[in-house]
Amino acid sequence: MIAVRAGDSFEGTALIDAPSIRAFATLAGDMNPLHHDDRAAAAGPYGGLIASGPQLLSLLLGVDATHFSALGTAVGLGFDFKFVKAVRAGTRVVLAWTVTHCDYKPSLAGWIVGVEGAVRDADGTLYVSARGSNLVRERAQEQRGEPR
Repeated sequence: MIAVRAGDSFEGTALIDAPSIRAFATLAGDMNPLHHDDRAAAAGPYGGLIASGPQLLSLLLGVDATHFSALGTAVGLGFDFKFVKAVRAGTRVVLAWTVTHCDYKPSLAGWIVGVEGAVRDADGTLYVSARGSNLVRERAQEQRGEPR
């Protein structure tokens, strides 16, 4: 039996600062001035540099993957995201997940673990909401050589 139950929660934090915004956007090939140019971003609709969406999703998914990979082999099966509000440079965010269900799937020899997540700041402002599912195979199961 996997050590995951509906209602379990886990989280991480990250500071979304200007250098990380510029670096991530450059790596992602996102040259939108809202992620690179202080002057253009200040004149834009958000009043300053903002994180690119994929930066927030990557951080949120990293928390999910790190948590479940501690139990064994874990892979994401699918996720849906909704962008609610732009994250400005200098914002510290909380990247949180809650397990919604955990069901054994014999054909995959593992557990389908449903999650709901969010990116918020310390005041509770919601920036991104998420839902997804993971396939988690316990480490003990893998060591016994059980089929995958």
